[in-house]
Amino acid sequence: MEVIYQYAWLIPVFPLFGAMLVGLGLISLNQVTNRLRQLNAVVIISMMAVAMVLSFALLWSQIQGHAPYLRTFEWAAAGNFHLSMGYTIDHLTALMLVIVTTVACLVMVYTDGYMAHDPSYVRFYAYLSLFGSSMLGLVISPNLVQVYIFWELVGMCSYLLVGFWFDRKSAADAAQKAFVTNRVGDFGLLLGILGLFWATGSFDFNIMGDRLAQLVESGSISNFLAVLLAILVFLGPVAKSAQFPLHVWLPDAMEGPTPISALIHAATMVAAGVFLIARMYPVFEHVPVAMNVIAFTGAFTAFLGATIAITQNDIKKGLAYSTISQLGYMVMAMGIGSYSAGLFHLMTHAYFKAMLFLGSGSVIHGMEGVVGHDPALAQDMRLMGGLRKYMPVTATTFLIGCLAISGIPPFAGFWSKDEILGKAFEANPFLWMIGWLTAGITAFYMFRMYFMTFEGKFRGTDEKIKQKLKSAAATIVLELESGELAPNFGPGAMKKGELAATSQQHDSHDSHGHHSDSPHESPWTMTLPLALLAVPSILIGLVGTPYANYFEEFIFPPSETLSEVIEKASEFNPTEFYIMAGASVGISLIAITLASLMYLRRKIDPAAIAAQIKPLYDLSLNKWYFDDIYHRVFVLGLRRLARQVMEVDFRVVDGAVNLTGFFTLVTGEGLKYLENGRAQFYALIVFGAVLGLVIVFGVT
Repeated sequence: MEVIYQYAWLIPVFPLFGAMLVGLGLISLNQVTNRLRQLNAVVIISMMAVAMVLSFALLWSQIQGHAPYLRTFEWAAAGNFHLSMGYTIDHLTALMLVIVTTVACLVMVYTDGYMAHDPSYVRFYAYLSLFGSSMLGLVISPNLVQVYIFWELVGMCSYLLVGFWFDRKSAADAAQKAFVTNRVGDFGLLLGILGLFWATGSFDFNIMGDRLAQLVESGSISNFLAVLLAILVFLGPVAKSAQFPLHVWLPDAMEGPTPISALIHAATMVAAGVFLIARMYPVFEHVPVAMNVIAFTGAFTAFLGATIAITQNDIKKGLAYSTISQLGYMVMAMGIGSYSAGLFHLMTHAYFKAMLFLGSGSVIHGMEGVVGHDPALAQDMRLMGGLRKYMPVTATTFLIGCLAISGIPPFAGFWSKDEILGKAFEANPFLWMIGWLTAGITAFYMFRMYFMTFEGKFRGTDEKIKQKLKSAAATIVLELESGELAPNFGPGAMKKGELAATSQQHDSHDSHGHHSDSPHESPWTMTLPLALLAVPSILIGLVGTPYANYFEEFIFPPSETLSEVIEKASEFNPTEFYIMAGASVGISLIAITLASLMYLRRKIDPAAIAAQIKPLYDLSLNKWYFDDIYHRVFVLGLRRLARQVMEVDFRVVDGAVNLTGFFTLVTGEGLKYLENGRAQFYALIVFGAVLGLVIVFGVT
C-alpha cells in the first residue's frame, strides 16, 4: 500500500494531463481535434477514471488504518523563511478525493449526451478536466499557500465554464458576476492567510491553530485580532460556498451548461469552501466568536436559500437556491463544532444534488425538442408537467433525489441532515429551530418542483403560457433598458435584440419541423449516470447511522481521538434520536402533503395564498432584493464614484499637468527671443542688469 501513497500526487496530474493534451490539440490542430470528438472524450474520461481508482485505493487503505501520509519538498527559501509544497493523504483527503472523482467521472459521461450537438464539445471536456484537476490539487494540499494557489485555479475554471457560452450575454454577465463576487471573498482569505502567518510564523493548519491558541492565552495577541484573522479566512468559504452575503453569484452561474452546474454544486467549487473550513478547523475551534459567526451565517443562509427557492419557476435556479440552503446546513454544522456531521452532509449532498442537477439537464434536453433552445421556455416549470410518462428514468431518479434532500428515511439525506439538527439542538435550540423550519421548507419546494415537472398534464404545447412567458421576458427587457431592475430577474437578462434573435431561432426551428409534440427520454449516456447516482443517494447514508456510525469513527475533528469518538457514540440515546428524527420527518411530511394539495391535487390555489401574503411572496420572488440592492449600491454606486473620480482626474490632475505644460510652453516661447547666440546682445543684457542694480541700490 505504501507504493500507492508515493504516487498519490498523480491523482490531480492525470486529469491535468488529459486537459493539456486536448488543449494543445485544440491550439495546434483545431479541426482535427474537433473531428475526433469521441476519442477526446474517452481520453478525458479515462484520465479521471484512473484518478478515481487511485482515490478508492487510498480510501480503502485509510479505512484499514494506514497512518496519514505527508510528502513535501522545499519550494522557496529566503533567510529563515522556508515554504514547502507537496501533498498529504489523510482521512479527510481520501474521502474528498473519492467524492470529487466519482461525481466528475459521471458528469463527464453525462456530458457526452448533453453536449453532443455543441460545436465546442471538445473544449468543454478540456475545461471539465482542468476543473477536476484543480479541485483534486486543492484537496491534497498540505498547507494554506498551496490551498490558495489551487483555490484561485478553481475560481478561474468556474469562470471559464459558467461563461462557456460567452456569445450569450447572460452567460458572460454571470461569469463576471461569479468572478468578481469570489474576488471579494478571496481578498479576505488572502489577508487572513498573511495575518495568520505574521502571527504564527507557519502555513501548516495544525501548527497555526496551536500557536494561535497559545498566543491568545499568553496575551501576545488580542482576542479581537484572533477573531478578525479567523473571520477574514472564513470570507473565502463565504464566497466559494455561496454563503450570505456573497451568495448572489451561484444562481446566475446556472447560465453555464448543466453538467458544469452539477459539478460546481456537488463536488468542486462550493464543496471547496466547506472543505477549507474543515481544514482550518484547528484554527477556528480555538476562536469561539468566529465559530458563532460561522454557525449563524450558515443557519441564516440555509433559511434564506430555502425561502427564495420556494417561488422559483426556473428548475435550475430552484436547485441552485437549494444548494445555497444545504451548504448553509454544512457551514452551521462546522460552526457548532459538529465536524463529522458537516462533512457527512457534504458527502451525501454531493451525490443526490449531482443527480438532481443532471436530472434537470435531462428534463431540459427533453423539453428543447418541444419548445426549442430558448432557456426561458425550456427551463420554466410552468411549461412542464406530466413528464413522468415520457421520461420514466429521469422522473424516478429525480423523485429519489427529492426524497433524499427532504430528509425522508432511509434515504441518505435523512441521516446526515438529522445528525446536524440533533447536534444543533444540543448546541443552540435557536439554531435547531431555524434548521427545522428550513427542513420543512426544503421538502415543500422540492416536491413543488417534482409535481410541477413530472405530474399532471403536459403544458409544453400550450401557446398561451408560451406567449405569457415571452411577454414577461420582453417586459423585463424594457425595464432593463430603461435602467430599472426587474423583479425576479437579475443582471443576467437578455437584451431585446437577443430575445428577438432567440424568438426568431425558435420560430425557424419550428418551421423546419424540428419540434415534436411531446418530450423524450434522454440517451443512455445521460440516464446511466442518473441511475448510478441514485444508488449512493439511497444507501450511502447508512454508513453514518447513529446505531453504527462508521463515518464518525472515520472522520472526526483533529483535536479528538478515536477513543473519545467511540466513547461519545456509546452514549447514544435512542429515545432522543426518535424524538428529533420524528420532528424533522414530521415537518417534511406535512410540507410534502401541502405541496401535493397545491400542485398535484389542486385542492389549494397557490395564487390565492400568494395574494394573501403578497409582501412575503414578493420578498421571496425578488430574492430578498439582494440583487437589486447590490446593483444599486455597488454597481450604480461605483459607476457614480468612477465618474466623479474621472471628473477630478480630468479637471484637477489633468489640469495641473496641462497648466505645467502651458507654463513651460509660454516661458520657452519668451526665452527663445533672449537666447539668440549674439555675444553683444548678452553683453547688453548684462550691462542693463548691472545698471538696474546700481539704480536700485543707489536709490535705497
